[in-house]
Amino acid sequence: MITFDGAARHQAREAALQMLYQWEVGRVSVHEAIATYWPSRDEAISEDAQVFADGLVRGTVEHVKEADDLIATHARNWRVERMAVIDRLVLRLAIHELTREPPTPAKVVINEAIELARTFSGEEAVPFVNGVLDAVRKTVGKE
Repeated sequence: MITFDGAARHQAREAALQMLYQWEVGRVSVHEAIATYWPSRDEAISEDAQVFADGLVRGTVEHVKEADDLIATHARNWRVERMAVIDRLVLRLAIHELTREPPTPAKVVINEAIELARTFSGEEAVPFVNGVLDAVRKTVGKE
């Protein structure tokens, strides 16, 4: 298991979200999104954080159908494909962490997703992301 501080994990999640955006909007492969992201990044990030971010991206894409099914179940009156791209990606990323990254407590995952939504989408996305992820958390039984 990779261990590093919360600030580095937050940077890794931001990087993962940006790579997922490139994958989703740019229609590039996961490999290409990862390969082109790191050389273009202005701010340095530890190697452990890079490994964590890359794993989040790969895992999120690998399990996107499962995440989308959970989102569709808990985002009443919202079709996944009609959601704002960033909101959808934040939810997918957090759901991957909730379901596939057992060492990370659900509270941390949800708080990080809320911060990503606040930073990259806007304040109006916060209650939506929080509500969907809390419902997913209850469904998957993670504390």
